[in-house]
Amino acid sequence: MGQREKMETPKHTCLKLHIPMGGGEPEPVFVKGTWYPTRFDISITDGLQAWTCHATEEEVKERASCWDQTASYYIDLAERYLGFQQPGSVYGFSDAGGGCKRLSWTFEKEGMKLEWRWKCHPSPNSKQTTVDVLDFLMDANIKLSEEVVWKSQAFDKLQLEAEKCLAQSEKLSSEKSEFESEIYGKFVQVLNSKKAKLRTLRNRLSKQPSAENSPQEEVSSDSRTESLDEGSDEERDGLRAVEKPEKEQVSSDRTESFDEEDEEDTAKDGGGASSSKNAPTSKPHGRKRK
Repeated sequence: MGQREKMETPKHTCLKLHIPMGGGEPEPVFVKGTWYPTRFDISITDGLQAWTCHATEEEVKERASCWDQTASYYIDLAERYLGFQQPGSVYGFSDAGGGCKRLSWTFEKEGMKLEWRWKCHPSPNSKQTTVDVLDFLMDANIKLSEEVVWKSQAFDKLQLEAEKCLAQSEKLSSEKSEFESEIYGKFVQVLNSKKAKLRTLRNRLSKQPSAENSPQEEVSSDSRTESLDEGSDEERDGLRAVEKPEKEQVSSDRTESFDEEDEEDTAKDGGGASSSKNAPTSKPHGRKRK
């Protein structure tokens, strides 16, 4: 039961149309629609008279089958055209005889312009029907007014927040710019000082060419000195090597001379000995014993 009641909960729409009445000037007509899942009701008033149309479920199914449509699609399409005035659609509210009126509207389908028409009967209580339409319009107006007020307040609040955010963003942007300017200024000062020092060093180097050559000369003189020292060391070693054999030769000569003297002495001694050998030995003279 609760699910059925939920399914039967209707939707309401109200459309204001300017339709010529009796071939005269267009007059305002209010069309109130009450839409159910399988049927709908229409109440129409021009402020003086009122008309109603109650489309039953069977009538909706019959009309939908004529257009090869489902009942739900037929109701949705009717609600679209009677809930909001569609551009390009031609609305009509003509006399159908016997005090009845025929409500019609056109729409396009697959390149063809089609027309739907529903017959509306005079309301048994035009005053009550008109009051119902006006009450719905008043309630809708109040709801719309409340929604407009709520949205306006929300918009003002959002606008205030946006202004605060914008001010904070501008403040942060200015602080960022100041910080970047300060940092860049310090960096430029440091960079310029480094460049000045490099320029000074380069100028000093460019103004002292002799200072660049003197180390080379010192290096060459040092190399020459080293070569000379090496040469002198080699020459000294060579001289020492030469002097040493000479000394050894002198010592050997002296040794040989000493050997020769020894040999001569030995020879002399040998000669003396040989002469003594060759000489007749003298017998000692002594007294003979008798």
